[in-house]
Amino acid sequence: MSTYTEDTRKVTTQRLLEMKQRGEKISMLTAYDYSMASIIDKAGMDVILVGDSASNVMAGHTTTLPVTLEQMIWYAQAVRKAVKRALVVVDLPFGSYQGNSKEAVCSAIRIMKETGADAVKMEGGKEIKESVERILSAGIPIMGHLGLTPQSINKFGTYAVRAKDQAEAQKLVEDAHLLEDLGCFGIVLEKIPAALGKQVAEELSIPLIGIGAGGWVDGQVLVMHDMLGINQAFSPRFLRRYANLHDVMRDAVARYVQDVKTKDFPNEQESYS
Repeated sequence: MSTYTEDTRKVTTQRLLEMKQRGEKISMLTAYDYSMASIIDKAGMDVILVGDSASNVMAGHTTTLPVTLEQMIWYAQAVRKAVKRALVVVDLPFGSYQGNSKEAVCSAIRIMKETGADAVKMEGGKEIKESVERILSAGIPIMGHLGLTPQSINKFGTYAVRAKDQAEAQKLVEDAHLLEDLGCFGIVLEKIPAALGKQVAEELSIPLIGIGAGGWVDGQVLVMHDMLGINQAFSPRFLRRYANLHDVMRDAVARYVQDVKTKDFPNEQESYS
């Protein structure tokens, strides 16, 4: 059982900063529905991300691009109802903030008003500076996202490790400092060299949450379906599977089918008189 479950105080952006300052690692995991969010929250998770990865694991798309703002709001509403302790962060989906800062702040306001979330997350650095400024000016906390940014997959053309060359690494460092200076409370670093993750975490005062960014950052995030082994088609180096629920669930369903076919279910004890 988690050693943190007795700490029922609500996690806030300030608490995350305090965790970084005292060297306590931050745990973060995705969720998209009420039941799973309830389990994750009760296990002591610090941050729950309603990720646009819902496009992949919930809707079956090959990228995160198709998920809409309305769909993200629907997922986030379900998650927020279940969560008592964790900080709930919601991804702004592709097309809801890039290139139009007025649309960006409207999208962020909708998420906060309609879901009760604690913050939003956005991908990019200097390219989204104006949108970040307008959203922060509305009093909405922002978590940044640098490195491999899945909403830009068509530009990258690959999910390979980012920022391996000096120029891209330097831009990432500059973007990280920019996001901190603008007022973001934290940044996700995805699929970058561990040494670069260490450098950024040491240079910035805000928390850096890694997914494939090594162990020197301030916390870790994984997609729930990947970590629990529900999705077995995705197996990058950074993924540690803590269960194999794909096989457990498949076998349970197969036993149910068999019991129905053989008339074993329901039995007399499972029927009403």
